[in-house]
Amino acid sequence: MSTFQNLGLNKDLLQAISDLGFTTPSEVQEKAIPVLLQSETDLVALAQTGTGKTAAFGFPMLQKIDINSRTTQGLILSPTRELCLQITNEMKLYGKYCKGLNVVAIYGGASITEQAREVKRGAQIIVATPGRMKDMISRQMVDISKIQFSVLDEADEMLNMGFKEDITDILSYTPQDKSTWLFSATMPNEVASIAKNFMYNPQEITVGNKNESTAQVSHEYYLVNSRDRYLALKRLADANPDIFSVVFCRTKRDTQKVAEKLIEDGYNAGALHGDLSQNQRDLVMKAFRNNQIQMLVATDVAARGIDVDDITHVINYQLPDEIETYTHRSGRTGRAGKTGVSMVIVSKSEVRKIKSIERIIKKQFLKKDLPNGMDICEVQLMSLANKVHHTEVNHDIDNYLGKINTLFEDTTKDELIKKFFSVEFSRFYNYYQKAPDLNVSDSQGAGSHDTDDSVRYFINVGRKDGFDWMQLKDFLRAILELGQDDLFKVETKDSFSFFNTEKALKEKVLNFFTDFKHNGRFVNVEVSENRGSGKRRDRKRNGSKRSDKRSGSKNRAERRHSGGKSKSRRSKSNDFAASRPRRSRR
Repeated sequence: MSTFQNLGLNKDLLQAISDLGFTTPSEVQEKAIPVLLQSETDLVALAQTGTGKTAAFGFPMLQKIDINSRTTQGLILSPTRELCLQITNEMKLYGKYCKGLNVVAIYGGASITEQAREVKRGAQIIVATPGRMKDMISRQMVDISKIQFSVLDEADEMLNMGFKEDITDILSYTPQDKSTWLFSATMPNEVASIAKNFMYNPQEITVGNKNESTAQVSHEYYLVNSRDRYLALKRLADANPDIFSVVFCRTKRDTQKVAEKLIEDGYNAGALHGDLSQNQRDLVMKAFRNNQIQMLVATDVAARGIDVDDITHVINYQLPDEIETYTHRSGRTGRAGKTGVSMVIVSKSEVRKIKSIERIIKKQFLKKDLPNGMDICEVQLMSLANKVHHTEVNHDIDNYLGKINTLFEDTTKDELIKKFFSVEFSRFYNYYQKAPDLNVSDSQGAGSHDTDDSVRYFINVGRKDGFDWMQLKDFLRAILELGQDDLFKVETKDSFSFFNTEKALKEKVLNFFTDFKHNGRFVNVEVSENRGSGKRRDRKRNGSKRSDKRSGSKNRAERRHSGGKSKSRRSKSNDFAASRPRRSRR
């Protein structure tokens, strides 16, 4: 069995390892540390979240830098403030016996002058987010021209967040003969490109297979109607009374909305997303680490800094845009040798994504049914019974036993037990006794909503206006104030597009687009008579007219599709595309 002593670490680091209670190195540590200690090499290490990557590059960097020098010798780039602070704290713990060590965190949301002051005091190692680091370089507040080691931690996520240009600029200020160590959970093309352009003949270490999920995590999915997604989330929480989870949403708006609904319904929940101030994020994370929050609803970006080993469940309230991101999400649980569960709530239109994820993570999903109301009542009742059974007696109650016994002197043991547990059981029973079955059968075919319950619309914007299907979906959701699942089957053509909503939203959609203009240009939306097809012939343009009021915009739309587009019309089209809301970074 390998030990840290066998890896070649010095006495100071081994003492810190002993204080931290580490006994045996993880696989990525066992593979990476000897390589980085024994040679001046570039390295690409692929390993899942929670496998000890910080120690894998942290210990070698601490052993190889010159503590007696005040020159900055190591630079670690990470995608988020939370992860930046986490790495900084861990590096300080690892180097607690390295007298004179100064590790400084540089990140947005804090005083830039104070951070510059800390660097000037002599920081051998800087841990930074790319945006703030680039800003401080441009202001000449930091000097990284003499660094010997650069680390790109969570490289795939940094590139996914749009930091490629920032990373390129930052690395241009570093010496060419430095060692670059790239650590990532997945290896998309963008990460491979960074390795090719900024590293020389790097060694590669892979823990497990590329993009593969850890063996400690099981994967489940629950098929429901999209309108029942939140109810399904509540049932999963109620069916697991001791849940300690991260719930992932795709956008900041949905994250805040779901967290607020959970809190209103009495759950210990909190939101974590980019619109929160640093102080708010710190308070939420502190409450989560102290188990005051059982369900942390988060975006993918904000969750990068979550370093909690006891998370029991990851719940994918919505699947991510990029399938590879699922690997990061599921890696939040099953850490430090523990087991965990990754749950996915999906509608029929998303089942095909499950198959794609299975191919990437090389793990099978188990399709499970949501428990019914009475099953949940039984789980909650037995959970309470176990808590009562294992509760340590507080003998301060002894002084009141006489009055309590007098109150229940005519009550049998069974009656007393029933009364006691009914206090909690009745709450769940009253809620669930008539609760409907939320499960949906996939025998009717996955990949589509029930067309009998939806309306298909035509809209006179498309790819020529700068939209792909996801950008158009985000734009329509924003202006119509719809939820993630309220708008689906979005299909973009060159100059027009189609989308669906449930029938209940038809009036809202059509009323909103009555004489709707954007930057002076009419945007026309009509019901498409053949909802099942995206072909142009399905728009029978001479069908029933909704109102005389809409006829002007309809005629303009028809002229738009007749093939003759004037210069002024093209100009307005370009203005519209340029002014559409940009998708927020995840």
